[in-house]
Amino acid sequence: MKRNKVLGGLSGLCIADALGVPFESCSRDELKRNPVTAMVGYGVYNQPAGTWSDDSSLTFCLADTLCQGFNLDDIAGKFCKWLYEGYWTPYGKTFGVGNTTRQAIFRLTKGVNPEEAGGKSEYSNGNGSLMRILPLAYYLENAEAPKKFEIIHQVSSITHAHPRSQMACAIYIQLAINLLKGDELKLAYQSMKATISDFYRKDPYCVEVNNFARILQADISKLIEDEIKSSGYVIDTLEASLWCLLNNNSYAETVLNAVNLGGDTDTTSAVTGGLAGIYYGYENIPKDWVEQIARKKDIMELANRLNKKIYGNIL
Repeated sequence: MKRNKVLGGLSGLCIADALGVPFESCSRDELKRNPVTAMVGYGVYNQPAGTWSDDSSLTFCLADTLCQGFNLDDIAGKFCKWLYEGYWTPYGKTFGVGNTTRQAIFRLTKGVNPEEAGGKSEYSNGNGSLMRILPLAYYLENAEAPKKFEIIHQVSSITHAHPRSQMACAIYIQLAINLLKGDELKLAYQSMKATISDFYRKDPYCVEVNNFARILQADISKLIEDEIKSSGYVIDTLEASLWCLLNNNSYAETVLNAVNLGGDTDTTSAVTGGLAGIYYGYENIPKDWVEQIARKKDIMELANRLNKKIYGNIL
């Protein structure tokens, strides 16, 4: 069971990412006319089918570190290696890197402490930390607050240090943890709302709570599609991912819904796909999508190493 959840989460994120890569910045209206239904290649970045983006690369960097244990400096070092040496990329080079992430990694190379490297302004709340945070769900599955949230904040802060981005990551990881524990979707969502609302009552986060009102104080799944945005803003991405997860009944339906929202298609679908992969399991991801993905064997080996480290299973 645990093996499928590790492999399901990492593969679910990566495959959804690859589904969205060719369509980044396509409008919702455009995709309504010609919806995405399969894994295809080329498009915006002219990459072959199965190519994943920085969303997956940085997720794999984090997972790679966690195979040895939590070490913020090592995570930061792998991020630098990714940007400048092509580490954990599909074909040895990066593409489509966000400015906030690039600037933070540049600061890391100048010796800035990882917790101080990320952008702290309100305008630094893109989805660049949310898209890569998923592996912490495995590491923190049984951790207690406030240690759990402190670690999430630290890992977000490597590139995105504003409380809003940190809180978005915490909401996402808490929901992922609830799914790992076996909760059904609605229960996992309701339980997450209670945990997050209780923890984030204090400064500096209490002032951010209202920004998450549609998730925490209402039911995001009840909104209609026109009320869901799919831009690169962290709250838009988080809302869209939860909306897709709660309104579909399979991995494939969930991630295709996310891609076809348009906008930041690779990240919206990657963030959605990580949760859907955990919930539905690796065995319920379409096999033809799995077979097309770049570096499939490397991803499986990474998932096995992380599973062994976290859960002690020998696979």
